[in-house]
Amino acid sequence: MSIKKIVVIGPESTGKSTLSADLAKAFNTVWVPEFARDYLIAQDGFYEEEDLLTIAKGQLALEEEAGVNAKDILVCDTDLYVLKVWSEHKYGRCDNWILEQIAQRKYDLYLLTYIDVTWEDDPLREHPDEEMRNHFYNVYRDIVMNSGVPWIDVRGTETERLSAASLAIKNMFKVH
Repeated sequence: MSIKKIVVIGPESTGKSTLSADLAKAFNTVWVPEFARDYLIAQDGFYEEEDLLTIAKGQLALEEEAGVNAKDILVCDTDLYVLKVWSEHKYGRCDNWILEQIAQRKYDLYLLTYIDVTWEDDPLREHPDEEMRNHFYNVYRDIVMNSGVPWIDVRGTETERLSAASLAIKNMFKVH
């Protein structure tokens, strides 16, 4: 069986990294962390539009590296749609290279994280208010609905999210 790529996607502070790590552990595989986090920490949180292209290339490099060690599934804590949304929201446009990569790269399942997780303050996060969290959830929901890729909405406690995501993966890919 070829490696199945699963993307955990959703607004800021909705448990994507936690779910990604939990799924990797549950399926005895690896996960791809969000490149932007370490990049922005190194930049003291400062970035400009051109940094988004660097972040995109770094994210894909991490994905390629992790793919070598994946067993059955590769869990990605984001994909380039997140950079598209981020760029379009902040700058009103998105670099063509990022758009081309979105069109070329193929994933097998999206896990859309809902905003029912308590917001955790973090200097790298930009949109804590409920209205913006809901806005971005709807943007990501539209993306996954129109992606042509199967997706599930993941809600509830950490345990409920892991259970729902694991069940979807097992049913869809027949992995244990």
